[in-house]
Amino acid sequence: MSQPATPTGSTFRNPLPTVDIIIEIGEAIVLIERKNPPPGWALPGGFVDYGESFEDAARREALEETGLEVQLVRQLHTYSHPGRDARQHTASTVFIAFASGTPIADDDAKEARLFSLNELPALAFDHGQILADYVRYKKTGQLPVYST
Repeated sequence: MSQPATPTGSTFRNPLPTVDIIIEIGEAIVLIERKNPPPGWALPGGFVDYGESFEDAARREALEETGLEVQLVRQLHTYSHPGRDARQHTASTVFIAFASGTPIADDDAKEARLFSLNELPALAFDHGQILADYVRYKKTGQLPVYST
């Protein structure tokens, strides 16, 4: 997909908007094993479609990758460091959500399962930092602070 041209003929290079969802089921969270590069375990999530709200994108990605209908609880934070995804610059808004049922992998997910926060696998992207922020939020009620 090409970037739109400016009135002067140059092109915009903007971060791509994405969402990630921390899905809580009881005391566990849902992670997916990625089917596509980069490999590894990750939070369910993906790109926001043009004309779609971030909230709708989060619900859609959760359903596509885990088979779960989620209830969004709150936004945790937006993570936008240019190096968070080696493929391209993305900015991900992370949501916390509740769900019930058993996750079933589909779409971009090779596997979907529940993990205790005390026994997490190695994670792709910056999802280790996201989950560290989430754990801190659950313990203290303090949202992540912006870093430079």
